[in-house]
Amino acid sequence: MRQRIGYVLGSMSLGLALVLSGCGTNTGSPDASSVTGAAASTTASGENNTTGNVDPQETVELTISAAASLTDAMKEIETNFEAANPNIKLNFNFGASGALQQQIEQGAPSDIFVSAASKNLNALVEENLIAEANQQNLLQNSLVAVVSADRADEVSSEKDLTSDTIKTIAIGIPESVPAGTYAKEALTNAKLWDQLESKLVQGKDVRQVLQYVETGNADAGFVYKTDALTSDQVKIAFEVDKNSYTPANYPVGIIEGTKHRTEAEQFYTYLQSPEILDVFAKYGFSIPE
Repeated sequence: MRQRIGYVLGSMSLGLALVLSGCGTNTGSPDASSVTGAAASTTASGENNTTGNVDPQETVELTISAAASLTDAMKEIETNFEAANPNIKLNFNFGASGALQQQIEQGAPSDIFVSAASKNLNALVEENLIAEANQQNLLQNSLVAVVSADRADEVSSEKDLTSDTIKTIAIGIPESVPAGTYAKEALTNAKLWDQLESKLVQGKDVRQVLQYVETGNADAGFVYKTDALTSDQVKIAFEVDKNSYTPANYPVGIIEGTKHRTEAEQFYTYLQSPEILDVFAKYGFSIPE
């Protein structure tokens, strides 16, 4: 009897040992849920995800200081350029060329300057803010006199501006707006400046001059041909004789202090490409010979 009890107890001990041994082997074999959790954790961390290691290309922002008369053409060019160069964002600062020159001289951020007069860009070359090798005459414009569409037959020459029916004539500020400078030159050469000076109202840029005529705040105004073509509220009364004023050249230059020289040079070259010169021509600009 005692011998049988010992046999039973021995069997129970052996069975318990086998159970305990079986539990220990499970620690080295993770179940499906633990495998899934580990995979999810690895994917989330990106350590084994090769696409997660690819950094997106950094976007470079260029500031383009450009004459106000370039607004419409540059907006189309902006769309085309950014579509072809998604890593470059163009920020335009439109205004009178003289005012833009002063901003650059005072340290305002700018990468490219497109002026409506050679004198404003040449001043920056003389001050070493634009290198001689990094500037080029890009375009040319022409000066016209505009009147509201309903009085297009009243004016056909500078002399007609002396009529009592023309009470106000808008021009850009001659000291800072190239179109105003050219208008003053033309009227002076026609010996009409002194006679018409009391009728003059001045705009901060050529687009404001155009607006004065559109809204009836001026009976006539001197703007670029390109500006006149953008409005159906004015008519070109006459084109000013090009021999009576300094050629309206539009030079472009790279600012020496640019922090994005590679991208600035890319846009500078792009502006001189045949397809972009065609865009400018569509807006009424001519290409210097």
